[in-house]
Parts: sequence; structure tokens; C-alpha cells
Amino acid sequence: MDRLQRRRWAGLVFISIAVSLIIVDSTIVNVAIPAIVDDLGITSTEVQWVQESYTLVFAALLLVFGSLADRFGRRRVMIVGVVVFAAASVLAATAPSGSILILARLVQGVGGAMILPTTLSIINATFRGRERGIAFAVWGSTIGGMAAVGPLLGGWLTTAFSWRWAFGINIPLGLLIVVGVLLTVAESRGERTERIDVVGAVLSVVTMGSLVFALIEGRTYGWWLVDERPQIGGWTWPGELSPIPFAFALAGLGLVAFIAWGLHRQRHGRSTLLALRLFAIPSFRNGNIAAAVVSLGEFGLILALPLWLQFVLGFDALQTGLLLLALAGGSFLASGVAGAASGRIAPVWVVRVGLLAEIVGVAGVGLVIAPEASWVPLVPFLFVYGLGVGLATAQLTGVVLADVPVTDSGAASGTQSTSRQLGAALGVAVLGTVLFTSTAVVLGAALDDRGVPSAARDQVVSAVVDSAGAAIAGLDQNPETAPFAEAARSAFSDGTRYAAWTAAGFLTLGLLSTVALGSPRERRGDESVAS
Repeated sequence: MDRLQRRRWAGLVFISIAVSLIIVDSTIVNVAIPAIVDDLGITSTEVQWVQESYTLVFAALLLVFGSLADRFGRRRVMIVGVVVFAAASVLAATAPSGSILILARLVQGVGGAMILPTTLSIINATFRGRERGIAFAVWGSTIGGMAAVGPLLGGWLTTAFSWRWAFGINIPLGLLIVVGVLLTVAESRGERTERIDVVGAVLSVVTMGSLVFALIEGRTYGWWLVDERPQIGGWTWPGELSPIPFAFALAGLGLVAFIAWGLHRQRHGRSTLLALRLFAIPSFRNGNIAAAVVSLGEFGLILALPLWLQFVLGFDALQTGLLLLALAGGSFLASGVAGAASGRIAPVWVVRVGLLAEIVGVAGVGLVIAPEASWVPLVPFLFVYGLGVGLATAQLTGVVLADVPVTDSGAASGTQSTSRQLGAALGVAVLGTVLFTSTAVVLGAALDDRGVPSAARDQVVSAVVDSAGAAIAGLDQNPETAPFAEAARSAFSDGTRYAAWTAAGFLTLGLLSTVALGSPRERRGDESVAS
């Protein structure tokens, strides 16, 4: 192996670490959330925003920074992204309040959106032939492995040190990546330097931001009539109509404007943020719908489960991470199964089997959830769920890109990644709302049945829901409120169960959407376009 080859493979190591940085950070926080709630006293709405802010910004800017990297240099944009990400991690690790932590997560999303597409572009520009296939396999395996390691690493850091180290670990890793990439990765640029679709980017942020705001804040401000008036500085929301209907309307108008603007640019031969013309291909269109719906079901559950495990069953963060290793084990096994089935079974059938396994696993988790549940029956269902995630994720990209011309594979891959991220953002918003709303309804009804006065009832319900379950332990320690703790554990378990079953419902929709997938090229599974 000559010096140039050694440098390329060494560069792949640092690129993989960069990918690990953003993938781990999107999962490591899940098991640390309960500790953050205890330490900062953040509300359940803020819990959703801590998760949501990162994913939302990441999804909205993914394609924008991919285009900027082609124009200004992929290595340069990647290094800037790592610096932004590490700086935001410092802010997150030292955050004195929930609002500052959410701000830090927003900035982390910007950094992550600069890193992920540039790693793909650098690999594509650096490697050729068989080496490129190996490099992409390493890149994909890194994503799968780090998604599994994230919860365990987060649990260990939170338990042994502090939740702040879940963010602090990004700082030395960031320094290592910057130095390593400067030494081993050559700069590269795209051949075409089209103008960035700034208007499309703004419309996408407005659309998704207003939709997620409405889904998360609806239970706070009121879905139709105002329950609580938003305040910004000295200004207070006027009238009796809640801001939520306006947010939904803005999201709808933003979506229409985004599509109209994209079609306008397309007719004039300009680049668009999403590859709208490719949606005329049935497998691409239906595959993106499937990818978004599947991500919605998958990622939303990971918000609810760690909260229930720690605040209801009493697990610590490390035990939660260890339990979620069952999911990782299923995912790793699935990668081997999918590889063995390659060329023998059509990828679309692998996706369908994976989705079916996910539905069985998630619905099974919902059946097991109870205030006094044991971790033992959770393990096989989490394993089956992980098996399904591995099978579906491994093959869905190839299915989506099966009929896309090779010259458009880059734009198509970016569009599919965006669909997945948008689905993940909606998953946290929708399933988080199901969890906390149903917990409030069930707990309120249980306290009414016990004859608890309405003022005391509302106080207990607010304490449990606003703390995302953290208040249950405090209720349990006070003899006067101990009976309320029992009702709260039961209600939070019901909320988590409903969230799991809602996730299973979305995964079922994802499975049904694959009925429209498949093409003559896919039946043998050997002509799919790799991502």
C-alpha cells in the first residue's frame, strides 16, 4: 500500500469519527434526559424541544450545506461544522437552564448538518471502484454501530460522572477530528456551482418549525381556544383563539409555497432544495413516504422509553443503556442477515420483513409496559424491534433509489436522508405529545375517582407531566402523597404504552406504503443503486 492509499484510509478513520460524533449525539441524550430533568428542572415541553431542536435544524439544513460544500470545499465545510458542533457542545455541557440547553442543541443541529453530507461527498470524491464500496460500507456500519453505542455511552457517562459529560465528550473528539482531517483528507469541490435555493431553505424551516411548534405546544397553549397565553418580552398573545391553529395554518401555507417555489425553479432549470422532479418516479416517491413514516415511528419511541424506565421502574441511566443493547444486538444481527440475503431476496421484501418485525417488537413493548413490569420480557421485544430496524434501514435506501438515474443518485440520496430526518422530528413531536397528553388525562381521571379536590388534582397532574415523570419519586417520599405516586406511575405507564402503540400504528402505515414499492429492477435485488 503506497503513501497516498494509506493517507486515504487514515482519512476515512477520521471521517468515520466525525459521523460518530453526530450520530452518537442524536442518541446519547435519550438516556441522559431524566438526569437533565432532575438537575435543571426542565418541563416536559422542554424535554421534547431538547430532542426536537437538534433534529429539526439538522433536517432543514442538510441539503443546503451539501450544496455549499460542493461550492466552497467539502473539507472546509466539514471542519467548520465540527468546530460549530464542538463549540455548541461546550454551551450544552455548561448550560444553566433548559432554554440555554435548547439553544445549544439548535446550534449543534447546524454543525451536524454541515458534517453529515460532506462526509459522504468526501468519500465519493476520494475513493474509486471497489475501494469506494468498502468505504461506503464502513460509513454505513459506523452509523449503525454508533446509534447502538450512543445510549450505553450516555448511560455510563451520566451514571459515573454527570449528564454534562454526554456533551463534554464531543470537545476532545472534535479536536481530534479537526487535526486528523487536516492531515489526511484532501480538499475537493463539485464541478457545478449552482446558486443555493435560499428561499426554499427558509420555507422549509418555516414549514417544519411551525408544524413541530404546534404539535409540541398544543397541550400547553390550547389546541383551539387559549389555555395559556404566550409571552414574548412585554407582549402577550391577544384574544381567545390559541396560537396553535395559526401555527398549523402557517405550516400548510409554507408547504404549498415550498412546493410551488420548487416547481418554479425546476421549470427554469435551477437547482431545488429537494429533487422534486424525481418524485414522478413511483418507487422514489413511495419510498420516501415509507422512509419518513418509518422514522416517525422509530425515533418517537426512544423519547418515551428511557423516561418510563427511569422514573417509573427506577432504573439508572447505565441500566437503561444496557437494556437498550438488546435493540443494538438485533440491529447488528440484521446487518449480517441482510448481507446474506443480498441478491437472493428482493430488497423490498427485506424491508417488509423488517417493518413487520418492528411492528411486532414495538407492539410487544407496549403490551409489557406496566408500573411493576420486569425488564426480562422487554429484552426479546427490543431485540425483535432492533432486528426489524436493521433489516428495514439496510435495504430501504436501495429500494428508494432503484429506478433513479445514476446521475441523480446524489440528489436522490440527499432527499431520502432529509425525509428520514423530517420523519424523526415529527416522531418526537407526535409521540411525545401522545405520551404527556395521555398521562395527564389518565392521571386526572384516576385522581377524580379517588375524590381528590380539583385544585390538588391539577397540581399533581401538572407536577408529574411538566417534570416528564421526575416528580413521581417526590410524591412517593411524602406519606401524604404516596397514593398519588402509585396513580402517577400507572398513568405514565399508560402514556408510554399509548406512545408505543401509536409508533406501531405509524410503522404499520409504513409497511402498507411499501405495497406500492418494487419494480422489475428490484425483483432480483442486484441492480439497486447504492446510497
